Parts: sequence; C-alpha cells; structure tokens
Amino acid sequence: MPRTRATALRVVKQLRHDPRTVAMILTAPCGLLSLLKGVFWSQPQVFQNAGGALAGVFPCLSLFLAASIVIQRERGSGTLERLLAMPTGKCDLILGYTIGFAVVAAVQAAVITALAVHVLGLDLTGPISLLWLTAMSSALFGIAVGLLVSAFTVGEFQALQCLPTLLLPQFMLSGILMPREKLPVGLEQLSYLLPLTHAVDAATYVRLHRHVTEGFTHDIAIVLGSTALILTAGAATLRRQTL
Repeated sequence: MPRTRATALRVVKQLRHDPRTVAMILTAPCGLLSLLKGVFWSQPQVFQNAGGALAGVFPCLSLFLAASIVIQRERGSGTLERLLAMPTGKCDLILGYTIGFAVVAAVQAAVITALAVHVLGLDLTGPISLLWLTAMSSALFGIAVGLLVSAFTVGEFQALQCLPTLLLPQFMLSGILMPREKLPVGLEQLSYLLPLTHAVDAATYVRLHRHVTEGFTHDIAIVLGSTALILTAGAATLRRQTL
C-alpha cells in the first residue's frame, strides 16, 4: 500500500503540473455534450434520449486517451523503466496509476453530470449522484483500458491506434447510434458482452427510474468487474521496454 499510495500521489502531482492534460480531461467531454445539445436544438427529445448515455460514455474515451498518453510519456522519458527496476511491484504501479487518474475522473464526472443536468437541461428521474456513479465507472474502465494498452504498445501513436480498435466498436454497438434490438442478431448478442453497453444501460436506468434498480446495479457491477479484470491483465503484461 505505501508504494501504491506513493505512485498515486506522484501521478496526481504530475497531472497538477500538466494543466493542458487536465483541461482536456475536464473540458473535452463537456464540449462534446454541449455540441450535441446544439446539433439537436430543434429536436430536444433526441438530446434527452442520448445525453445521459453520452455523459456516461464520454469520460471513458477521454480518460483512455489521458492514461495511455501519460504512461507512454513516462516510458519515453525513462521514468517507468526506472520504476520497474525498483522493488515497486507491477500491481503497485497499476493501482497507483489508477487511483491517481481516478481523482481527476471523479472531478470530471462531477463536472459533466452537473453540466448535463443543470446547464443543458437533461431530465433525470433518478438522482444525479447515480449518473455521476455511471460516469465515474465508465471513466475507470477507460483508465484500465488505457493502462492495458500502454503495457504492450511502444509510443503514443501505437496507443492512440487502439482507440478505434477497442472502444469505438463498443460505442457503435452500445445502443446510442441504433437501438440494440434493431441490430443484426449476431451484433445484438455481441453488444451485451461489451462493458460500454452496460454503462449506457446504467445511464438509461437513471433517466427512467427514480430509485436504484437491480438492472442498474447489475450494469455497474459489470463495468467495474470488467475494469478489475483489465487492470489485472495490465499488471500481468507490464514489462520493461527498450525504446
């Protein structure tokens, strides 16, 4: 735990001295959600149907980019290689990075949910705290995928190439672009295996139900369980690389 805590504090300190990255994490999802509101200004129901789901998905994409790029920068500067040569374990590193990014993710989730509800007029039947939990869970999943990608890629470009491979298909099959029941049978069945699908479903539950439902709990558990599995895989595959 002391090594995990030290890694997390170092990540938070590093992010605090990198205002451009923090600004991207906090503002990019808000900008996209605001743009969606503007695009469908004359069709407000479209925003009501998709806004909550996207508030739960956008954090995943932005935290994936941030986590994968920052780790690649540390690898490029030699910091990660030095850490791997020390007694600090791989699990300590992965958990430390996750906790460090999770601090920023918590703020980002609060900002985007507050924007969606209080500024853009998203109507929620359930409490805003559950939408925050959905956005936070999605962000943690994005962090985990970003760390996993950084464990086996070399350079920022390779890491960014994983975005259309690992996350965009999940976005396309999540039910935001097309109701899943209208997808071909094979794609519909595949969509239920994807964590982002369950993040979208959790956000939809918050929009339609006043209290926590079994479906909401099930979907959040799948997202967080997938995150734990991916973090485990990231720790197992993390290794030193010579650039």
